[in-house]
Amino acid sequence: MGLPTGQRRRTPGLRREEVAQLCGVSPTWYTWIEQGRHVSASAEALARIATALQLSRAERAYVFELAALRDPDELHPADSAVPAGLVKMVHLIDAPAYVLDRQWTALAWNTHATDLFSGWLDGAHDRNLLRFTFTSPDARRLIVDWETRARRLVAEFRADAIRHLADAPVRLLIDALSAASPDFARFWASQDVFEREGGPRDFMHPRRGRLVCDQITLTPANRDDLKLVVLTWR
Repeated sequence: MGLPTGQRRRTPGLRREEVAQLCGVSPTWYTWIEQGRHVSASAEALARIATALQLSRAERAYVFELAALRDPDELHPADSAVPAGLVKMVHLIDAPAYVLDRQWTALAWNTHATDLFSGWLDGAHDRNLLRFTFTSPDARRLIVDWETRARRLVAEFRADAIRHLADAPVRLLIDALSAASPDFARFWASQDVFEREGGPRDFMHPRRGRLVCDQITLTPANRDDLKLVVLTWR
């Protein structure tokens, strides 16, 4: 831990004073934390404690959940590329599959998805799913019962992004879509929230006609900013 070697300890582990030193807080304040007293702990102070105690990712997330605070060192989407293994998996799936980031922009997809999502994952298009849904005429032709699905999509996005609505990329996306699409602005103003549950998805493909799929969405371990979406044919 970088601390000087002292006398032999009667019990293993760090003393409170040593943890406080590693965290850059007072021993008294840290003792109150351990004793469960009602003290005000900032997110930055909790982050220093979590780092000093070498908490695992799950343990660290649990600490911040208990404190109802957001980890200031939480992984930012721009800090890490899509894992190579996840990209490889997408291309091995024999069905439309793609990976979305926190703003629901596609970062990886396979040829099945390219064929299905004409106007989004083929050619030089904007890769954001919300922009495709609300600003592309192709989306209104492709998605059966467009209004119902689009309304649901906005409610799912709100629920998914609720912890990140103040982040600049998310805020800019919402503002841009609200300005570009009266439908998006109307749905967003409704304040609806739904979990992304998957289920049947109907498409009217320009070449293949009516297609019905079942959608499942998975979150990779250690990358909760990404989503792997798979559509299996019925």
